[in-house]
Amino acid sequence: MTNLSSIPSQSMSSEADGLTQPRLREVTCPGASRTDPATHRMAYWSWGDERNPRVLICVHGLSRQGRDFDHLARTLARHYHVVCPDVVGRGHSDWLADPKGYQVFGYVGDMVALVQRLKAERGQSEPLETDWVGTSMGGLIGLAFSTLPPEVSGARMRRFVLNDVGPRLRHEAIVRIGEYLGQPMRFDDEAQAAAYLRSISLGFGPHSDEDWLALSRPLLRPAAEGGGLILHYDPAIAEPFKTMNADSAASGEAMLWQVYDALRCEVLLLRGADSDLLDRDTAVAMSERGPRAQLVEFAGVGHAPTLVAPDQIDVVSRFLLA
Repeated sequence: MTNLSSIPSQSMSSEADGLTQPRLREVTCPGASRTDPATHRMAYWSWGDERNPRVLICVHGLSRQGRDFDHLARTLARHYHVVCPDVVGRGHSDWLADPKGYQVFGYVGDMVALVQRLKAERGQSEPLETDWVGTSMGGLIGLAFSTLPPEVSGARMRRFVLNDVGPRLRHEAIVRIGEYLGQPMRFDDEAQAAAYLRSISLGFGPHSDEDWLALSRPLLRPAAEGGGLILHYDPAIAEPFKTMNADSAASGEAMLWQVYDALRCEVLLLRGADSDLLDRDTAVAMSERGPRAQLVEFAGVGHAPTLVAPDQIDVVSRFLLA
């Protein structure tokens, strides 16, 4: 395990200069599958100076959305153009007509469209120098994105933060997530919704009530009929997830190890010490092979660290800005 406290700290002070407020943008993405060839819209949150050549892409977990990274983005907005997409089917992005499109490689195509949009806005032809923070599913998307040559992806990955995910995923955690994912829920108010989300997210670790409400609000939207609030994602994202089993996870593991071993960028691996998705043996192996990730574990946290706590933000910031 690498101790990042030896890396010199850089000033993270935020100023009320407009850089530390998110702006909602969107990009048109290609069809997600042969049965759903229509284009769709992916929303993303833009922080910092959009002309900044340093780009940080932050991609959230399975049922979350881009506002999960508010604390981290606000901290880094003076150093990066921070881009936090709502992966399709979540947040402010479109829902797909065919749920089969809710797959990692489909999401990678959307990220390519996003990078090409960022390049076009800069009038840039060469690949963008990008850093990537990926929580759970967002880390898997980053791994798949890394397999594309820069002339295809439009980006050259410099530093990569994998947040509580790796080539081996424990089946017990997949079963746990599948028990609540896509369930039809309706809440009377924010407090009731936040309490429910807290009950299924104990692995996120301790948070103040204020921080938990901030994490919960973007996950809610008014119900179209009958009043109340519902979750801000397409319940159909659960359909491809339900096809996962121990055999399919095992068959994908070898491929993911090949992708991980081929990484040529610096890697920081975060792990909740109580994680039920990323076991410690896998995390240690990731620190010893391939890019030899710097491993940092957070006590009292499971799957997955939310990057809200100051110590978690500090570890990520030091790595990215070293």
